Amino acid sequence: MVLERLKHRVVQAPMAGGPSTVELARAVGDAGGLGFLAAGYLKADAVRDQIRQLRDATGAPFGVNLFVPGPATTNPDELAAYIATLEKPGEPKHDDDGWGDKMRLLLDERPAVASFAFGCPEIGDISDLRRAGIEVWVTVANAAEARVAEAAGATALVVQGAEAGGHRGGFDDTAEPVGLLTLLRLAAAVTRLPLIATGGLMDAHAVAAARAAGAAAAQAGTAFMLAPEAGTNPAHRELLGTNAPTALTRAFTGRLARGIVNRFMTEHPDAPRAYPEIHHATAPIRAAARERGDADAFNLWAGQGHALSRERPAGEIVRSLARPD
Repeated sequence: MVLERLKHRVVQAPMAGGPSTVELARAVGDAGGLGFLAAGYLKADAVRDQIRQLRDATGAPFGVNLFVPGPATTNPDELAAYIATLEKPGEPKHDDDGWGDKMRLLLDERPAVASFAFGCPEIGDISDLRRAGIEVWVTVANAAEARVAEAAGATALVVQGAEAGGHRGGFDDTAEPVGLLTLLRLAAAVTRLPLIATGGLMDAHAVAAARAAGAAAAQAGTAFMLAPEAGTNPAHRELLGTNAPTALTRAFTGRLARGIVNRFMTEHPDAPRAYPEIHHATAPIRAAARERGDADAFNLWAGQGHALSRERPAGEIVRSLARPD
């Protein structure tokens, strides 16, 4: 298993939409951790380019993360009412984020790990990946999902606690989120698969607690967002490491996600469950806000521990997560 080949069992979480970069994945891998590319929202050709750039830059193993498409969950009337509250929205369409093209890309390029969020791939897809020598990690948020992923043939489980920033990566984002340590024990009770803990892991003490609770490795996202190698927007960077509160919201994408509280979140407290329709509807609004540096009008994904964020190179972050400062 790839974890056994790492100097440090530290995994850089895939952060779609900007923070994940080739440079970040390379720096993490070169420091002895496992870097990840985030394929979400990108075309397959763009993901292929990133994979090849990363391979040219490092011999370290790395992973690629995909979003598993799901059926439409949208109430049309609720969605229309929400879109009516937005200024200059995009088209609220339902799509599969290029699932077929990206799955073929994985089989062609064969990264060390393919990880999945928002659901579990079909058994046949997992079998194809594993036959190609690719480990399959599935993100879960409760014990029932852990059982499903194991039965489908997953190699390992990414166990996401309530503390995590960004989207709820499990199958069902309507269930009450469970704290990471409790979730690790619940998952360990129903599966013997390796567990990769994620959610609020900002330093080596938290990582040690997760390892003591049964995790084989730690995955961190927010901890890397202030690294110079990360593609985090400058207005977003200014709020990381502060005491700004976080909350769960559907306002930006229609899928439950944790971010730093801002005006857009508070003005849209009752956004419906409608992913990816709301993601597409708000995309131009968010892009314009990033361009003008307006942190009140785009998503500021961050975990509950973001106040502990520090601006330092990704390699130093890997080492700081692996051992106490």
